[in-house]
This record gives sequence, C-alpha cells and structure tokens, in this order.
Amino acid sequence: MKKVFDAFTITLVGSMPRSKNLMTLKRKVSRGLADQADLEDLLEKETQKVVSLQEKNGINIITDGELDRDNYVSFISKKIKGIVTMNMGDMLEFIDDKKAFEQILEILDVPAVSIKNAICNGKMEYVKPLVADNMRKLKNYTNYPIKATLPGPYLMTRSMWLPALSQKHYANKEQLGKAVISILKKEIDHLLETGVDVIQFDEPVLTEVVFSEGKTRSFMCAALAEKKDPAEELEFATHLIKSVFDYLRDKPVYSSLHVCRGNWSKDEQILLSGPYTPLVGLFENVLPDVLTLEFSTHRAGEVESLLSSKKIKDHCILGFGVINPRIDEIEQAEDIVNQVEKALKYIAKGKIWLNPDCGFATFANRPVSTFTIIEKKLEQLKLAKNILKDKYE
Repeated sequence: MKKVFDAFTITLVGSMPRSKNLMTLKRKVSRGLADQADLEDLLEKETQKVVSLQEKNGINIITDGELDRDNYVSFISKKIKGIVTMNMGDMLEFIDDKKAFEQILEILDVPAVSIKNAICNGKMEYVKPLVADNMRKLKNYTNYPIKATLPGPYLMTRSMWLPALSQKHYANKEQLGKAVISILKKEIDHLLETGVDVIQFDEPVLTEVVFSEGKTRSFMCAALAEKKDPAEELEFATHLIKSVFDYLRDKPVYSSLHVCRGNWSKDEQILLSGPYTPLVGLFENVLPDVLTLEFSTHRAGEVESLLSSKKIKDHCILGFGVINPRIDEIEQAEDIVNQVEKALKYIAKGKIWLNPDCGFATFANRPVSTFTIIEKKLEQLKLAKNILKDKYE
C-alpha cells in the first residue's frame, strides 16, 4: 500500500552539485590513479551530507543527489551492456550534417567535450540495477520516505539513438524503444524490492518536441535524434512513457513524471518557453500519480493551462515547481505561498506537492547552483510550507 502524504509535501527533483574533491577523485579513478574503493567511500560520505541537508530543511521525501552520475542519462552506460559513453566531440564523426551540429553547440553555449552521452552501439542487456543499489544504500542513511530518479523511456531512446552505430543492432528507434521498456520494467521490479516510495522518470526532451519549432535542440543528449513531425514524435513518446507507467499502475509506489524546459544554463533566453497545453494529451494518457513540473519561471506558462484538464485534476498530484534552480536570487516564502495559492484555485490542497523546477546540478561539469544558495532556497521553501499548513489545515 502506498504511504499517505500530507498536503504541501516537499521533495527535490534529483541532482545536487558534486564537490571538487569528488570530481577530482572520479577523474583519478578513471585514469587508474586512485582506487574505486576510495571513490565509493567519498560518495557515501557526500551522499550522507546531501541527505542531512534535506532532512534539516524540511524535505519530506529524500533523494540521493545523483552524485555518482555525470548527468541524468549518461550513467546508464555502466549498467547496461550494449551502451557506450561518448562526448559530443566523439560523436561528431558519426554525424552527417556536422556543420549544423556545431552550430547547435555554439548557440547553446555547450563545449563539445563537456557533456557526456550514452549511445547504443550493441544489443542491450540489463547487467545490473540502474539505481536500485543506490536506493538500498540511501535507506541506510535515512528513515524518511525515499524517491528514485531515473531517465524516462523516451529520453533514453532518443538520447541513445545514433543511427551510424545503433542501426547495426536495432532497425529503428521503435525497436530500440521496445528494448528500453523491457530494461526499465526490470529496474522497477528491483526498486519495488528495495521499498522505495516514489519512482520518478525524467522526460525533459518532451518540451523540445513541442516548443523548438525545428530550430535548436534544447538538450544535448537529444541533439542527435531524427526530427520527425512533432505530432508523430509525441505519439511515439506517449507510447513509450505510457508503457512504463502502466507497468507501475497499482504497484505500492508513487509514479512521478518530471518535465522541464532545459537546465544546463542560467541564460533564460536560450531555454525553451511555452505552456503545458501541447502536452496535456500525453499527461492524460500516461496519468502518473505525480506530475512533477516546472512552474517558477514565466517560461512555463500559467498553471491553469495544465489544470483545465479534469482528468489530470482528478487523478494526479501536482508536483508544483516553486523554486528556480538556475537563478541565485532566493525566492521568499511569501512569494512561494502566493504561487501555491494561485494553484489552489484549480486543484485541492491535498493534491499539491512542492518542489524546485528541476535538479540543482543536472550536469556534473556545469552545476547551476551551489550548496550555499540551495540551503537558503530550501529554508524559504520549508517556511512557505509551514505558512500554508497553518493557513489551510
């Protein structure tokens, strides 16, 4: 049976900044200059610090900070046979339109060697759990409910598809997507055994489908995918995501779908904009227990664009983004309360959870925030929750 959570439950989306010591040791291990055991020890200590930070600041459902990942998808290359890690520079030789690809990198201000990606270069095989082992460790660090964060099936499929390499093993993205779904179902089974309370799948590339208008790519992990008609691509994405969430249906865990509009830069001008209206149909088809969404930035549109859907209001908890991880300005509790009260005009208080728009450090080499700023933001978020509970309960 699923736990029952209070109105205005607070949870993070996932990633936290990695320390200089951790990044340095990780590089040394990759070069054979340090032991993996030392890295595991440091990861354990720093994960415990991330857990303590969350508990101290009123986070109700704990995440591990994703400290062992380079970004939200590249880490799977260490867990699944048939996937290799490549940076954008490595992939350039396999791109037909090299000039266009280089222009994308320039526009998005992303150095070709700074972002790593998982690419399918063989028949995929689930070798070991993606995050279930991390969740077992996390349960040793906290008695709070915990959340597992994973790349979603559409993100994985689109990210890993590099035709020059992938087509030797899968005829098309559809076949690759079928294999991805099988892998994620196995991971869900492992996560259920660990007793996690929430399983979140990240699908940030959905906004690139509906808002990019065939221009720049919003996420470098998806920059290499074939660009189909948006309606056709959205149908493909819906099938993949629904297959995974249907598998989670009636399981004793909350399913969460996270969507945002880009989280590698502090420059709001290069990130995507638009309300959730084009994605409402997908949300209604998938019907996750929790829709964990970006709302603190004006680029996300107004909340009524989402909550005009009775199906979503009746069946989903809104994971309401009220903190912008990309800005250094500290949101004040009163402003957060005002944001939530706007949403309360459309949805019951028991169906609102609070969270930042996205992770605080999606890419290990390009964190958008610091622990000093993060703690100040979380202090205000905790204060806002207390104000809301005093006022509405």
